[in-house]
Amino acid sequence: MTTKSTNPETIGLHGGTFRRDESQTSVAVPIHQTTSFQFNSAEHAANLFGLKEFGNIYTRIMNPTTNTLEERVAALEGGVAGLCVSSGQAASAFVVQNLCSAGDNIVASTDLYGGTVNLFSNTLKSMGVEVRYADPSDPKNFEKLIDDKTRLFYAEVLPNPSLRVFPIKEVADIGRPHGIPLIVDNTVATPYLCRPIDHGADVVIHSLTKYIDGHGATIGGIIVDSGKFDWTKQPNKFPMLNEPDPSYHGIIYTKTFGPAAFISCCRVVPLRETGACLSPNNAYIIMLGLESLGVRMERHCKNALALAKYLENHNRIKWVNYAALPNDKYNPICKKITNGHASGIISFGLKGGKDAGAKFIDALQMILRVLSMGDAKSLACHPASTLHRQLTPKQKALAGVSEDLIRISVGIEHIDDIIQDVKQAIDASQK
Repeated sequence: MTTKSTNPETIGLHGGTFRRDESQTSVAVPIHQTTSFQFNSAEHAANLFGLKEFGNIYTRIMNPTTNTLEERVAALEGGVAGLCVSSGQAASAFVVQNLCSAGDNIVASTDLYGGTVNLFSNTLKSMGVEVRYADPSDPKNFEKLIDDKTRLFYAEVLPNPSLRVFPIKEVADIGRPHGIPLIVDNTVATPYLCRPIDHGADVVIHSLTKYIDGHGATIGGIIVDSGKFDWTKQPNKFPMLNEPDPSYHGIIYTKTFGPAAFISCCRVVPLRETGACLSPNNAYIIMLGLESLGVRMERHCKNALALAKYLENHNRIKWVNYAALPNDKYNPICKKITNGHASGIISFGLKGGKDAGAKFIDALQMILRVLSMGDAKSLACHPASTLHRQLTPKQKALAGVSEDLIRISVGIEHIDDIIQDVKQAIDASQK
């Protein structure tokens, strides 16, 4: 980028090194829809494969189109580098795979997306990695669960769907003296509302599928490395980064890549070995969404707050979770972390419980019955029977997912139309 702007609206459009395609002078980022790239010489190829030079070899590992998206999101988050992967779920799995081995454990917030809980509680368990859950309402709960085998803390800034704002700085400060990095999912808040690295997070992940794409068009994920965590202080905790890697002729990532050791290892080991890469075409589509992230988030937040206020005053609504509401329990920390904005996700409970919730969902006319979120269109779902269906009743309770909880991802339609659809669906739910 020719300017040193720190404004997210500008970075989303101009971030990274791309200015124009030098061969054709195109302004839009070209889609490099190719599997492979030519080498200048045998020596050039050897240097790339030996990680002595940085460049394109194979799209499974790196692609120019995808690289531009990585640079822009990393710039938005204030990190040293990013790595695009095929989905947000892959991003969650990779950060754990990059730091943990069988016998290790992680401490995760109880307030997590249901798919992440299932990954942590079942798949990781089968691989020998233990996940311990801490209630973030008291950050000291994280410290109570650590031992000499704890490798990371994991949380969501605005947890989906409980929306209980996570105390980033407080938990990061607990982990730092123990050599434990904080990994934060920033999907719901987006870097437009919050940069977790500024509050002490060490690695940030996103499901690009949600607000950054913003149109329900494609699936993708990204990992952003802050470059601020010193992996060399406790080398025994992180052998993948500090010990010679036999798959690359003994390279030591912390020595070769310095502050970008974590993300570099993530690219050439988990990504290379599992192949969960983002296609160039999907990267292009996501970049189109990224360009309008700022203006969309302003409308998402404005509409969500208006709907939350409407629901808060409705006599058939038992409770509303939206941290931007002045009376919300998490409003003070919301002001501190996201400048008082709480994104576009609202959860609430209807009188009549689960049965009323089902009637509400069925009665919606404009708002779509869709499990995803962060779309320009308004979406609604019943998490307990869908997104969190695989969880036990205890796990649902810990995550704040009650049977009466309805989640609405508030879109950018005119607020009057959103409220009208919600109003008539509430009326239908009480019959």
